[in-house]
Amino acid sequence: MEHLIFLRADGSLQFIYADALRSLLEHGAPVISRASHVEPTADARWIVDLAPLGGAVLGPYEYREQALAAEAAWIESCL
Repeated sequence: MEHLIFLRADGSLQFIYADALRSLLEHGAPVISRASHVEPTADARWIVDLAPLGGAVLGPYEYREQALAAEAAWIESCL
């Protein structure tokens, strides 16, 4: 999986958290916040609620992996 890491003008890093990037948390005081909610629906499908970022609800998706990919794509388009 590809990981996008952004270096901000103030020297901070911004990225979608992945365990493979955990070592980056050692370089300063990390601030981790939830960007969205990937949740199951009543009919066993998946939606992405991007309200914490001021976004819409995406989906439904048949598979959770599809919802996670859509979530990441939307967030990366905003970074």
